[in-house]
Amino acid sequence: MSYAKLISAQTQLLDGTLVTIEVDLSRGLHSFSTVGLPDKAVEESKDRVSSAIKNSGFESPKSKNHKVVVSLSPADIKKEGGNFDLGIALAYLLANGDIKFDPADKLFLGELTLAGELRPVHGMLTLAEEARDRGYAELYVPMANTREAALISGIKVYSVETLRQLIDHLEVNKDPKKEYVKLEPVPETKLEPAKSTATVDMQDIRGQESAKRGLEIAAAGGHNIAMYGPPGTGKTMLARAFAALLPDLTHREMLELTRIHSVAGILEGDCVTIAPFRSPHHTA
Repeated sequence: MSYAKLISAQTQLLDGTLVTIEVDLSRGLHSFSTVGLPDKAVEESKDRVSSAIKNSGFESPKSKNHKVVVSLSPADIKKEGGNFDLGIALAYLLANGDIKFDPADKLFLGELTLAGELRPVHGMLTLAEEARDRGYAELYVPMANTREAALISGIKVYSVETLRQLIDHLEVNKDPKKEYVKLEPVPETKLEPAKSTATVDMQDIRGQESAKRGLEIAAAGGHNIAMYGPPGTGKTMLARAFAALLPDLTHREMLELTRIHSVAGILEGDCVTIAPFRSPHHTA
C-alpha cells in the first residue's frame, strides 16, 4: 500500500473544520512535501514527524529513497499549527505498510515532539464538538487535552501520551507474544460552577451607593451597564466587585467561555467555571 487517508481538524475562528490528510508514496530520490496551503508550522511537521516515527521504533521517512507527498484538504483553507502531526505520522505508517488499522470513524489530533510524545493543541473543545456533530465515533487527543475534549458527550475520547502507545492500541496485526496496553475511553467531564475569586467585594467600597445599587440591579437582571467619569473615581474597582455579584454560570455559558478561551490559547485548567473579568485599555 502506497496511499493512506485519515481525518484531523483545525479551528476557524470559533468553529471547527475537518481536514483530510492524504499521504502518497512513490519511487524516486527522497523528498517530503506538504500541499494544501500549509503555514510554516505545518511545513515543519515533516521534521517532527520523521523524528517521532524513528523514535517510536520505525524506520524514519528520511532514511528511504522515496517521494512522500502529504495533502491537506480542503486545499483552499489555510492550515495552521501542529494539529496534524499525529495524523500525518499515522497516515505515513499506513501508506508504508508499517502498521495496519481501519481509520474509519476515527479522528486524530495532536502535535508531536521529536521523541514521539504528544503535545496539546488549541481549540480542543470546538474540535471535539465538530467531530461529534459530523458523526465520528472515536477521538484521539493528547493527554493534556483529554478533560477538555471529554466535555462533549456522544463521542469516545481517548487520551494518548505517545505515538507508540497509540500504534499499539490501533494495530491489527499484533504479535501474540507481546503485551499491549489497551486504551480506554475517558469518562465525560462534569462541569460544576465554582466560587468567584474576585479580590474586591461590594462591602469593601465606601460610598458610591447609587453606583453599587445600579450594579446589583444589573447583576440580578442580566443587564448591561456603562460607567463613565474622570479617572480615580472607582470605576475599575466597581467593575471588579461586579464580577463577584454575577450568578453562577450555566452549563451552556461554561462551554461557550471554555470554547473561546481554548481557541485563543489562554485556557487555564480544563474549563472556565467562573465569569471572567476583562479590563481592556480605554482606547480599545
